[in-house]
Amino acid sequence: MNATIAAVSKSATHTMSKPNVDSIYLLAGLGVEGDAHAGVTVKHRSRVAQDPTQPNLRQVHLIHSELHDEIRTLGFEMLPGQMGENITTKGIQLLDLPRHTRLHIGENAVIEITGLRNPCHQLNGLQEGLMQAVLGRDENNNLIRKAGVMGIVLQSGMIYPEDHIVIELPQPPFLPLERV
Repeated sequence: MNATIAAVSKSATHTMSKPNVDSIYLLAGLGVEGDAHAGVTVKHRSRVAQDPTQPNLRQVHLIHSELHDEIRTLGFEMLPGQMGENITTKGIQLLDLPRHTRLHIGENAVIEITGLRNPCHQLNGLQEGLMQAVLGRDENNNLIRKAGVMGIVLQSGMIYPEDHIVIELPQPPFLPLERV
């Protein structure tokens, strides 16, 4: 299956859900133009409260549309952008990618994956139990975070739904994704 963009979303304010738009422009070193989480330093409220000077490793939030399919089997109906993602992908198992993987999207944009999104209790405000639905446990009882990945913008560019994604893996050894 070809890896593509299913939807793009942004919000100028700190809302959980982000409305779908026809396109987004990624700004190198900043994030999604016009999105509340764009910036050189961290913009997520909980991270700002800890240390507003830390680098923004969460400029862009990506969720794989296959997660929507998975949680639909549990009775949850989520549409692209509702869980706060800027980019909804199709045909990529984002959670299986190593840290520092680069996603080349459309004609020019490049995103580097920095880590896993840590789901927060605000998801339960969308549908009760949703936060638990995007968490799991492996055979060793380690927590599995399924709510997508975070990245930084390495190269600016416009992104549209249906754009193709080319995956560029980093040099081995591969580092697993961790919460950022």
